[in-house]
Amino acid sequence: MDQAGGRRGPAVTTPAPSGQRIGIGVAAVTVASAITSALGYLVPVLGARTLAPADLGALATVLAIAGIVAVPGMGLQIAVAVHRAKHPGTSARRAGWLAGGACAGVVALLAPAAGPLLDVPATVILLLAVYTGAIVTSGRWVGELQGDERFLQLAVGMAIQAAGRYGGLSAGLVLGAGLTGSMLIGTVTALLIPPALGLLTRSVPGARNGLDITARQVFTACSATLAMLVVSYADLLLARALLPAAETGAYAVGTVLTKGAIWAPQVVTVLALPRLAQGSRRALILAIGLVTASGAGLVAASAIAGGLAFRVAGGPDYVGLGRYAPVFAATGAIYAVVYVLVNAQVAAGAKWPSAPLWAGTGVLLVVAGWLAPHTFPAIMWCATGTALLILVATAVPNVVRHRRIRGTPPSDAKVALSD
Repeated sequence: MDQAGGRRGPAVTTPAPSGQRIGIGVAAVTVASAITSALGYLVPVLGARTLAPADLGALATVLAIAGIVAVPGMGLQIAVAVHRAKHPGTSARRAGWLAGGACAGVVALLAPAAGPLLDVPATVILLLAVYTGAIVTSGRWVGELQGDERFLQLAVGMAIQAAGRYGGLSAGLVLGAGLTGSMLIGTVTALLIPPALGLLTRSVPGARNGLDITARQVFTACSATLAMLVVSYADLLLARALLPAAETGAYAVGTVLTKGAIWAPQVVTVLALPRLAQGSRRALILAIGLVTASGAGLVAASAIAGGLAFRVAGGPDYVGLGRYAPVFAATGAIYAVVYVLVNAQVAAGAKWPSAPLWAGTGVLLVVAGWLAPHTFPAIMWCATGTALLILVATAVPNVVRHRRIRGTPPSDAKVALSD
């Protein structure tokens, strides 16, 4: 009890990390992010070398669904990180378990319809339900570490997530277990993520004061992150539905480059988010600059060595598609900048940061599905055009918000930034 006899617990504050600790933590998160990207990249690469084209397309579809359905875990992580940066010591125990259970239930219920529609075995869809449930739940612990800016422990947590999410799938493909067998091994491995992260965060000081985060905060972050993943995977799903099986496999190899360009600079957003939650305009400008530079470098490399990029991504059979490499990389680079801008909107408390993304998805479905020819290049260019439109639509609200804050008195601007 406090001196007044109340039941209020001890105040919890997050100590400001020293420059040396920040440097070590940043390096560790960078390495962990690279490991995550590499392992995520490894699964489709192994699939391209061990599976027939039809099964490769099915694997790419499963990975796309897993990425989309697991987005609530990313949204939960963002919401917890933002809230914890503003209010140190808060926890989201119930939110984590509820989000994971809900996602697993949704996938399981959709299995009878999704399996035949996407030509994926129902058993694989049911395994996917458990797999995504474990990944979503883990977002709660990673968000706590991120919001506290405990970057060294965050790096360990990210490595645990990556190993659990991709390690089992990779092992199954290397062992020749096929699509279903690899998914089974991957699911068992994913189930180890929550207990491992729970042990890791036990050493992190902070008040465990129940669910101190609103459903609206979690929903907003989840909706924005889900929209980001849906629009970035929509062209792959369209290719699966509109192109022959062999071309679907080739398109899946191209999207490996897109996903690499999206997630290669992810560490920048991870590190900047707590500062964005505190209203730092400098952090936003720096994050956009770094992500843009990363994307420009990847596009340039793809233009110079497109054939090599497709060889690395899918093997020698896909070298002839190297001329398309810069386009796939450019699409991913654009979405990487969009990801920063969307996170900035979520951190600022915007009500509908996902609106431009959902609108862009609708545009892509209409144009690629009904207006453009059903060919490999047409779907690819539709995806790039959609990315550019969404970039403009997400940049405008951020510019308007910062101009409005700059035009207010200092005291009011401080309130606006912390709102």
